[in-house]
Amino acid sequence: MPDYTNFKCEIDTDGIAILTWDMPDHSMNVFTEDVILELDTIIDDVVANDAIKGVVVTSSKRQFSGGADLTMLQGLLGSYQKAKAEKGATIAATELFDQSRKLSLTFRKLETCGKPWVAALNGTAAGGACELALSCHGRVMTDNDSAKFGLPEVKVGLFPGAGGTTRILRMMDTQQGLQFLMKGSMLPPKKALVAKIIDKVVPVDELIDTAKQMLLDGLSPVKPWDQKGYRLPSGRVYSPAGFQVWPAVGAIYRRETHDNYPAIRYMIRAAYEGLLMDMDTALRIESRYFAKTVATPEAANMIRSLFLNMQELGKGARRPKGIEKSALKKIAVIGAGFMGAGIAQVSAQAGLDVVLVDRDQESADKGKGHIADSLTKAMKKGRTTQEKMDKLLGHVTPTADYAQLAGCDLVIEAVFEDPDLKASIFKQIEAVVGPDCTIASNTSTLPISGLAKAVATPANFLGIHFFSPVDRMMLVEVIKGKNTGHIAIAAALDFVSMIKKTPILVNDGRGFYANRSVLGYIREGHLMLTEGVPAAMIENLAKQAGMPVGPLSLNDEVALELAWNILQTTQKQLGEAAVDPNQVALLKKLVVDEGRLGRKNGKGFYDYQGRNKKLWPGLKDLAPQQDPDSIDFDEIKDRLLVAQALEAVRVFEEGVLEDVREADVGSILGFGFAPFTGGVFSYIDTMGTPAFLAKCQALEAKFGSRFKPAKLLEDMAANNDRFYVRFDPQASDVAAE
Repeated sequence: MPDYTNFKCEIDTDGIAILTWDMPDHSMNVFTEDVILELDTIIDDVVANDAIKGVVVTSSKRQFSGGADLTMLQGLLGSYQKAKAEKGATIAATELFDQSRKLSLTFRKLETCGKPWVAALNGTAAGGACELALSCHGRVMTDNDSAKFGLPEVKVGLFPGAGGTTRILRMMDTQQGLQFLMKGSMLPPKKALVAKIIDKVVPVDELIDTAKQMLLDGLSPVKPWDQKGYRLPSGRVYSPAGFQVWPAVGAIYRRETHDNYPAIRYMIRAAYEGLLMDMDTALRIESRYFAKTVATPEAANMIRSLFLNMQELGKGARRPKGIEKSALKKIAVIGAGFMGAGIAQVSAQAGLDVVLVDRDQESADKGKGHIADSLTKAMKKGRTTQEKMDKLLGHVTPTADYAQLAGCDLVIEAVFEDPDLKASIFKQIEAVVGPDCTIASNTSTLPISGLAKAVATPANFLGIHFFSPVDRMMLVEVIKGKNTGHIAIAAALDFVSMIKKTPILVNDGRGFYANRSVLGYIREGHLMLTEGVPAAMIENLAKQAGMPVGPLSLNDEVALELAWNILQTTQKQLGEAAVDPNQVALLKKLVVDEGRLGRKNGKGFYDYQGRNKKLWPGLKDLAPQQDPDSIDFDEIKDRLLVAQALEAVRVFEEGVLEDVREADVGSILGFGFAPFTGGVFSYIDTMGTPAFLAKCQALEAKFGSRFKPAKLLEDMAANNDRFYVRFDPQASDVAAE
């Protein structure tokens, strides 16, 4: 066999070729144009070499592969848009179809080459890598539970378009397969084995020998669907079994997506139409729908925000240059409530030693108990083991003694939003820790520069704002004070990277970024209620607009009492003009008069019974109800999204936000802004700043100054500017280097 660039090939005495994927200068193997072309050539070489009886394909990296390099797809989209402008839509679409199906054709070539292939998966195989394995004739995977096997493409606005959609529905029953595809599931090895999409699960040191033995045992080089008499796992689409599944699929799709996600819509069409056809025709149908998906703005925006931007931010795009990586080993968390315990848990999970401090030993122990309870629940669900749980808890030391902070590299304060209490804690911290220790506050509302007045070394002080629940929320806001130094910023960003979350770096300002935007969403829900818009309509239209939960439900989760306190504080500090009297009256009625504090006391906008909830019937008595048939649904959805996006523009204009990537990623991960849009600025850019300005102006004319356009927006609209053009983050990165 000739030498290859991205693969190494060795042929043993049994005629088995061991093909090892090993991309140079890459920590993980990914499919690029070069890799696809080389794999295609290798298949030809395997077929032409009579000495080769079968192939085992594996990886030299820690994981098997992360799938396709999405920058390649982004390049395809750019080429399509250019061709559309120069050659017309038909030619551009044809070229996109031809280019985007190269990987699918290569996998089909492998599948039908006449020699058996076994994928020996030494770690995670995601997306295109999973599709490679599915095209092989056998699959054996390591028994390491941290390894995953699946097709997560729908999470970035795509669907499995290299044969994954078509093959899964010929390997799993229709209902199970559609759920797997629509959820973008990533299964651990044993679950993939149960689902019958993996053939064997073995210890990693037995992986290659097991794969070889599958070939030596006479593994067929012809897939079941290429054999005469093949029957689909769930039978034909037009059959009694098919009629039990397919009529419900459209309803489930609408319920789960509100038709906001073209990728899932087209994936279901490809699945349905493909099951009516032979394998090659089904793959061609899948490729057509995949090309159609790639050309949608939703795919472009989601790839950019949820993959490329997240990847860049996670790798330190905003980290100060020239500062050595922080060697964090020991940290402390002050405050052992649910938030503090959550911070301690994710830190210990990353291998850090954590001192968990509270006012007395009993409170600190209770905080560690919260962690133990969380891990016990995870263990019951099979997400961890007793050994891992014991190891994690061993990293956490609960105490009331501040002397235990000695040697800490980072201390995070996570107590009540009381400036005096925080100031006293900072003094106790500084009395123990060394001069290089970074001190952070988890405040969600108090200005960092104000809190910094209580510390002796403001350069070492900043905000690290987590979102609740800490173990599930992937965003962390790192807040710079006026005097925060670069070393502290780098340490905070390194810490966030260690705990496997995505950081955004913002400047100091009231409410920072995420809270300001999400409070605009909640406020709009409140005001709609005072206008007599039915509560159920508010909640349902919010979901139809793309939000994960309605504003009333969200407010119940964070507590109505908190919203009331924020209004009171804002009114006290900024004056009565800073709050809406209708919102004040609503919350006073609910919190003060009715004692409805939210989920925490079982009654807010909803009444709660265990896990069940229903809207409080008394909501309809708070204002005369509008006739639902007279309400403009699109206007309601616009109000909910524009309120958030416009506030993000203001935050950017004020300099609290500095990077458009952080605005988009932060809006999706921090407060669930309609993910299909790609985030607040992608939402604006997609419709264009003139169109967004017009929406704001129309809403301002009808609902008041809270929709008054920012000066920055007016300037951009006048020139038809877009955020990702005028504030190109790539140009900023180059300038910073």
